[in-house]
Amino acid sequence: MSDLAVRTLTGLFLIALALLASVQGGMVFALFVALLATGMYYEWSRLVKGWGIGWQAAGFVYALLPALALLWVRERDLDHGLALVVWVFIVTWATDIGAYFAGRKFGRRKLAPALSPNKTVEGLYGGIAGAALLGGLWAYATGLGSPLYLLAPVFAVAAQGGDLFESGLKRRAGVKDSGSWLPGHGGLLDRLDGMVPVALLTALAHFAGLT
Repeated sequence: MSDLAVRTLTGLFLIALALLASVQGGMVFALFVALLATGMYYEWSRLVKGWGIGWQAAGFVYALLPALALLWVRERDLDHGLALVVWVFIVTWATDIGAYFAGRKFGRRKLAPALSPNKTVEGLYGGIAGAALLGGLWAYATGLGSPLYLLAPVFAVAAQGGDLFESGLKRRAGVKDSGSWLPGHGGLLDRLDGMVPVALLTALAHFAGLT
């Protein structure tokens, strides 16, 4: 089986699992998010081992805040909480997928070679386009509100920033992936790095009344 096929199957499984937990809500979603946060912190701790207590504490905050943001968004708004959490997923996933395929097809200019030599400017544009299109369509279909049409591409840039931040951590630690849990993807941090800023920014936007 090709690397792309393995990556796709793993990705589809993760998407199905995330959507199922989100639909269930309540304790099921809370346990799912807690499990992800725990796994993220475990991987972070391994990456920064020997860097000092400050890095360990930063990892705890890094894993905790987006988890709390997702839980707050899901449970606070009974009418739109589920749709908004799914919007977070869609924007993050569309950014990753759009960047991956646009980068492979059109990638020429390096985005941040000091942090991640494989990411390109063209990939960034593809991620922004994917998030704007799919995030906008979901917001329209579920009545989440027109501000999310504009926030989707902005949050896509934030997702790419989260990805680059984690790439910088891995480069400093001298590893290719944060873990080996997910065939074709690496570790949880490798898949959730972009969701960290998107979840936080979405919670802030919801708190500000933009959603």
